[in-house]
Amino acid sequence: MEEILQVENLTKTFRLSRKQRKLEGGAAVKTAVDNLSFTAYKGEIFGLLGPNGAGKTTTLRILATLIKPDAGDAFIEGKSVVRDEYAVRSRIGFLTSELKLEDFFTPDYLFDFFCELYSVPTETAAKRKAEMFARFGIDKFAQVKVANLSTGMRQKVSLVISLVNDPDFIIFDEPTNGLDVLTAKTVTDFISELKARGKTIILSTHIFSLIEKLCDRVGVIIDGKLAALGTLEEIKSGKSLEDSFFGIYAAFKGGEEQ
Repeated sequence: MEEILQVENLTKTFRLSRKQRKLEGGAAVKTAVDNLSFTAYKGEIFGLLGPNGAGKTTTLRILATLIKPDAGDAFIEGKSVVRDEYAVRSRIGFLTSELKLEDFFTPDYLFDFFCELYSVPTETAAKRKAEMFARFGIDKFAQVKVANLSTGMRQKVSLVISLVNDPDFIIFDEPTNGLDVLTAKTVTDFISELKARGKTIILSTHIFSLIEKLCDRVGVIIDGKLAALGTLEEIKSGKSLEDSFFGIYAAFKGGEEQ
């Protein structure tokens, strides 16, 4: 199998505010990602599974070159996220629930704007917009300001915009978070289609059913550390993913306390 992503000993810490220090038992610094390493292969969906605050989003923000690690590196198609961030950005798509679309603009304008940023040829951009807008029902709302769109439609617009450059490597951070069941199914079905087209996808979530439906391999992340890594079946070990996760979680926490 061809390695598309190599994550090597990533570490990231953040200084905490006074309010945050109280929640963290007085610690001035929080280690969000702690010496994390894993690999993803071409054409697979790799899931990062963990509770809120486990370090999933921080890891994906590093991979997307939005923040730099304190130590370690990651390589996407051989390009370093630390030293070759512009080359990495041109190769990836990144969807996060934290993506905030400007309320004043329309989906039509935003799609064209991001196509221009990625230097997508005009004819290609027009064809891609027509296909994607029709696929997600955005065409009826193309001239409606973001401020007047539903939560589900905003997520669909965010998804389409994150893929304007038709990348082969895609990062999804909690892609169904806050969505109704119909919109969530639209998104998950599309992720499956992307895999069928040979895309490599990194997906973070705390939802067991999403991992079971989509992922080939899974990394369980707890307190910024990789607690388990393997195929979905290896992680499940003959049990439900939920039961296996809580067993991994208990063993990890128990080992920390020893």
